[in-house]
Amino acid sequence: MEATEKDILRGGQFLVKETKCEDVFTPEDFNEEQKMMRDSVIEFNDREIIPHKPRFEAKDYALTEEVMRKAGEMGFLGVAVPEAYGGLGMGFVSTMIVCEYISSGTGSFSTAFGAHTGIGTMPITLYGTEEQKLKYVPKLATGEWFGAYCLTEPEAGSDANSGKTTAELSADGKSYKINGQKMWISNAGFCKLFIVFARIENDKNITGFIVENDPSNGITLGEEEHKLGIRASSTRQVFFNDTVVPVENMLSERGNGFKIAMNALNVGRIKLAAACLDSQRRITTSAVQYANERKQFNTPISDFGAIKYKLAEMATNAYAGESASYRAAKNIEDRIAMREAAGNSHQEAELKGVEEYAIECSILKVAVSEDVQNCADEGIQIFGGMGFSEETPMEAAWRDARIARIYEGTNEINRMLSVGMLVKKAMKGHVDLLGPATAVQNELMGIPSFDTPDYSELFAEEKEMIAKLKKVFLMVAGAAVQKFGPELDGHQQLLIAASDILIEIYMAESTILRTEKNAKRFGEKEQEIQIAMAKLYLYNAVSIVEKNGKESIISFAEGDEQRMMLMGLKRFVKYTNYPDIVDLRKAIAEKVKAENKYCF
Repeated sequence: MEATEKDILRGGQFLVKETKCEDVFTPEDFNEEQKMMRDSVIEFNDREIIPHKPRFEAKDYALTEEVMRKAGEMGFLGVAVPEAYGGLGMGFVSTMIVCEYISSGTGSFSTAFGAHTGIGTMPITLYGTEEQKLKYVPKLATGEWFGAYCLTEPEAGSDANSGKTTAELSADGKSYKINGQKMWISNAGFCKLFIVFARIENDKNITGFIVENDPSNGITLGEEEHKLGIRASSTRQVFFNDTVVPVENMLSERGNGFKIAMNALNVGRIKLAAACLDSQRRITTSAVQYANERKQFNTPISDFGAIKYKLAEMATNAYAGESASYRAAKNIEDRIAMREAAGNSHQEAELKGVEEYAIECSILKVAVSEDVQNCADEGIQIFGGMGFSEETPMEAAWRDARIARIYEGTNEINRMLSVGMLVKKAMKGHVDLLGPATAVQNELMGIPSFDTPDYSELFAEEKEMIAKLKKVFLMVAGAAVQKFGPELDGHQQLLIAASDILIEIYMAESTILRTEKNAKRFGEKEQEIQIAMAKLYLYNAVSIVEKNGKESIISFAEGDEQRMMLMGLKRFVKYTNYPDIVDLRKAIAEKVKAENKYCF
């Protein structure tokens, strides 16, 4: 059955509309083509990347380039590229799968791959003219050429639109001269093509250009940057000195660069979440294998409660990240298909499809990048002193994970964006926040029900809990918008606290819906540990929501309003039956321990 607008929730609507478990896509729904692609990428990673990890760590940039060429030959660089331009033309879910499994061998290759396939190629496939696409995209899709993306400058980081690089039209109107400096440019050392953002005259917004990397055309590179992690990804400054670019190489329209940059980053954000997923599995597997072998006090350390706690949390967060990432990926894929069916071009459909779920992309970027860092951190801890040594895989995993919280927009920026975009969507009428927020205010005034609820069905209480957490967000965000209006942007700590509530709602709900769907088709017994993980994730989420809800309320409400909202918060984060959290962790850890790997 074709997906229609009615049964695909719009971006952000998860907050105000109930999602049925049958309507979410899960990794257990991969079709045969997707499974074959996954297996071939895993095989490539195991053959071409993981055995050479020491060379990547020793800053072997030539190896990164060589493996990128091999990935091109396998078709992996062109998964998302339409067949008309030399790619495989696969759907959004398939592009996520490739990104996920090719990224876990080393952060160095992951960065090169992500920069090339995402922000290096995509701006041309999504915004290029037919001539630009035919000229450049086939070379990028096959790995004949590599791409890089020049946005960041010494004075323009999170404020991307404030760049000083200029583009000046020649007297004959046939070319632009580009002058300026870009920094932190991934793939700069071996790319043949840059997507460069520059300002024409005193335009409010920057403009995008396709610039071929020709050293004789005023392009010079700084030395390779020496970085904490992702050591063999080429990262250099790029200097443009009277670099001549033909007018036909302008990307999209004049002044459209900021929009191109933001939309490229939306896709980059959800792909970055994907790039962190298999890494968590591999870290968890390494940790449990070590814990099963390492004996202290004549006992494998995996038998100790303190280690079980860590293994359970690591596995649970990885499972939650998968659940939420593929839920959003399929929403995007369905939205693209719906727009194409309505007559949009592939470019327009893909752009609008991803843009629709920009909130979810930001949520995933933040949640999964922080989970992979915590996972690697706990991995080091489980290895103890050995974890700090370069002899074991943990310290490299920890160093590589650290960049994920910075690029594609820092996590602080993404937190504020997620709430800001939601408020904008509400103002446009795309998500009705006002009605539900008013209903929550009215509920606070009313007398709570003292009926004993029926929780006999799987996840009945957990789903009610999710509904209550949504009320916390609506209560806090609704009151904050009323109080501050357009000045809300200036209250960053409040926005960050509200976004943490939003993030936990999406992640916890996705985990529960995936597990409920699988319990219905495979049986509850078969999903026993996944059910434990869904309950554990929600329990942790409730604590985070309670802390951030309290902080938010205290920051802007006082007197009776504060008292009433704090009472509401208390009501909304209270379980009727608290899960036995120690037993849940024990069950999860025992399963991972017995399988000697991440096994879900």
